[in-house]
Amino acid sequence: MQLSRIAVAGASGLIGSALTRSLTADGHEVVRLVRREPRDETEVRWDPEAGRVDTAGLAGCDAVVNLAGAGVGSRRWTDAYKKRIHDSRVNGTTALAKAVASLDKPPQVFVNGSAMGYYGETGDLVVDENSPAGQGFLPELCVEWEGAAAPAQQAGVRTAFTRTGLVVGRGGGAWGKLFPLFQAGLGGRMGDGRQYWSFIALHDEVAAIRHLLETDGLSGPFNLTAPEPLTNREITEAMGRVLHRPTLFAVPAPVLRSVLGEMAGDVLGSARVRPTRLLESGFTFAFPDIEGAIRAA
Repeated sequence: MQLSRIAVAGASGLIGSALTRSLTADGHEVVRLVRREPRDETEVRWDPEAGRVDTAGLAGCDAVVNLAGAGVGSRRWTDAYKKRIHDSRVNGTTALAKAVASLDKPPQVFVNGSAMGYYGETGDLVVDENSPAGQGFLPELCVEWEGAAAPAQQAGVRTAFTRTGLVVGRGGGAWGKLFPLFQAGLGGRMGDGRQYWSFIALHDEVAAIRHLLETDGLSGPFNLTAPEPLTNREITEAMGRVLHRPTLFAVPAPVLRSVLGEMAGDVLGSARVRPTRLLESGFTFAFPDIEGAIRAA
């Protein structure tokens, strides 16, 4: 599929900024959705929590990518912050999907963010896109988040969901916090370390989103995770090898729970997620193993 003008919400985040750099480098015109007054024609005003979009600014876009949302790991999950996490995703997606559906000439494709949190706690059980949603705040959020894209789907726009894992990158997300700790020699396993972490290199995350944008016929959910999930203990050991640092400072589960509150469940929980549909669609990972992903970051 030939795309030239692509709107991106969440363009300033870890994934969004890497995606916009990649698209721009290949000659695509990127339109960024911003919450302030736009500076020029490459920016479109929106307010995701309030559900407002300057629809006129999306006219002529071949694709829309929605990666916006308050950071899940940015702070302790108070009731107020959980509401912000919810509204920034669900209200924002609803607004964008309605805006897309209202255009005289809708974009060819709408790629909407989601997360592997859809599956909740899976223990040692391997899950893929055919597995049901889990229970709890994050799974329920992901179900509602994906459902909010219905207006675009009903308007006939090809819609894909990116159920993203833990992104290995220096500029943000989980690894944005892990790298400084490990480089200082303070890294270690979390809890007993037996929980599965489904990761993906930032390079592969961007490449997978572009694959969904550019490949006709791809719609529905896609797990954006490396082919083989690893335990937290295995990832901790890999960090130590690559960074040449000790990994002695294990963080006991009770300490994590006291510091992080409800969010500790996301750190201590196990998600053994495989990208079955992504692999079946012909996507090839550049960094399928954790050491390669860490070195790439």
